[in-house]
Amino acid sequence: MTTDSRKGSALLTVLWLTAALAAIGLAVAANVRGETDRTTTGLDDLRAYFIARGAIDRALIHIQRGFPYYRRGDPRMELAFPGAIATVEIIPETSKLSLGYTQPEELLRLMAALGIPQERGETITAAILDWRTPPPQGSSSPFDAFYLSQTPSFVPMRTSSFLETEELLLVRGVTPDIYYGTALDGHGVNGGRAGLRDCVSAHASGGLLDVNTARREALIAAGVDPNDAAAIVQRRSIRPIVEQAEFEEIRKAVGPAGSRLGYGGSYMFTLRATVQLIGTDGKPTDFRRTIAALVKRFDPNNKQHHAPGYEVVRWYDRD
Repeated sequence: MTTDSRKGSALLTVLWLTAALAAIGLAVAANVRGETDRTTTGLDDLRAYFIARGAIDRALIHIQRGFPYYRRGDPRMELAFPGAIATVEIIPETSKLSLGYTQPEELLRLMAALGIPQERGETITAAILDWRTPPPQGSSSPFDAFYLSQTPSFVPMRTSSFLETEELLLVRGVTPDIYYGTALDGHGVNGGRAGLRDCVSAHASGGLLDVNTARREALIAAGVDPNDAAAIVQRRSIRPIVEQAEFEEIRKAVGPAGSRLGYGGSYMFTLRATVQLIGTDGKPTDFRRTIAALVKRFDPNNKQHHAPGYEVVRWYDRD
């Protein structure tokens, strides 16, 4: 082999080694960048989570203080934090129909308002009634064969009511799409496609529906004309209904169904906090985190002899 050939071979070897090292370097850099991004996202998620928890605690303090911090019936608060903005939705359980007490005809109207096909809506309604009705001792339910065919199989522990709203996911005919809808996709209580969980609750009392937060579909189920329900949603999207005179005007306008309306809630609320982080440039980022808490209010001289105030019954860390 000539000297020139050896020099050429050596040069090619050096070039190949350089290319290989460059490829390895790029792979390592990409891996480091990916790990860095994942770590940053994880830190942002953790930070937003605790800000959301703080936003719910802060909202409860504002509600307890009352005006001018909070007006009865107002469905949301905007709270500023260092490096973040939090929106807290105050959703009384009276904005939903009761899973334990709602009559079959109202459940059927709800299924139709949600766009559920009639046959499936009838199946779900019958299954809800079956779930909350204890059968005579020693007898079985027509739905038991379906539940025993599931994986894993089970037989519902039928009581006079549902214990948790999530039990609906086990009820015959209910799918995740029907249960969840798309109402939380940036639309809050006024938009998106509602799911069953937006319209019914195991913790609702079966009394009045909150005019500021009840979904259009729930209002229709309670007997409000669809046009009137749409008008209520449109009106409250401009300004919440917090004055008694305005509320009475709406009750009269919708006719007999107005007797089903109320505002301000009662003793059970869901507080849903959505946090948007602010970047180093001072502008909101695309990162958002939502959590919620089911809260019970205790008035002075309550029958449970509980100290006045609020108690968090349950946290929803991924709402």
